[in-house]
Amino acid sequence: MKNFPAEYLDLLKDEAKAYLYLATTMADGSPQVTPIWFNMDEDYILINTNEGRTKDKNMKARPKVALVIQDPKTPYRYIQIRGEIAEHTTQGADEHISALSMKYEGKPWEYREGQKRIIYKIKPIKIDAH
Repeated sequence: MKNFPAEYLDLLKDEAKAYLYLATTMADGSPQVTPIWFNMDEDYILINTNEGRTKDKNMKARPKVALVIQDPKTPYRYIQIRGEIAEHTTQGADEHISALSMKYEGKPWEYREGQKRIIYKIKPIKIDAH
């Protein structure tokens, strides 16, 4: 991914199994933080959630987010990102969560009755690595 410091690109690879900590803003202005699975395409950070969850509601209402991707081996090595939701879609979301489950748990995602998955594409605006 462009604009990411080269020495931190390993954290974006599937093999790293790094978690992303997503900060969204509640309606009252307070922050809400969630650890979440992620992957990337050439331009965006991709996350997946169930429609109706707090982070889903927050991102739809207030599309500016902050993220931390932490090195699982060295906790004080991380990438801090401020970004915006560029797009969200339910198309391909079940396949996406299954791919993320393979990455993090080594097995396909088990569908849960009543869930409607949604993919969020996050455009990184400011990147800071430590």
